[in-house]
Amino acid sequence: MARVVVDVMPKPEILDPQGKAVAGALPRLGFTGVTEVRQGKRFELEVDDSVDDATLAKIAESFLANPVIEDWSVRRVEP
Repeated sequence: MARVVVDVMPKPEILDPQGKAVAGALPRLGFTGVTEVRQGKRFELEVDDSVDDATLAKIAESFLANPVIEDWSVRRVEP
């Protein structure tokens, strides 16, 4: 078995209202120096050893992310 993490983030040119709201709230809460926040999604998958990187990429691109507005990355992590 392997553990896989898929991170999905809005593309840089896509507006991120949730990230903007967090960035606006931080100074009001006393946290300074943060100039931008982008909010995304993280998926953790447990897969068996037969699942190759090409299959993981296809899962990420066709099911977990919207490739029109989101970028994604896939990485295998230690259990």
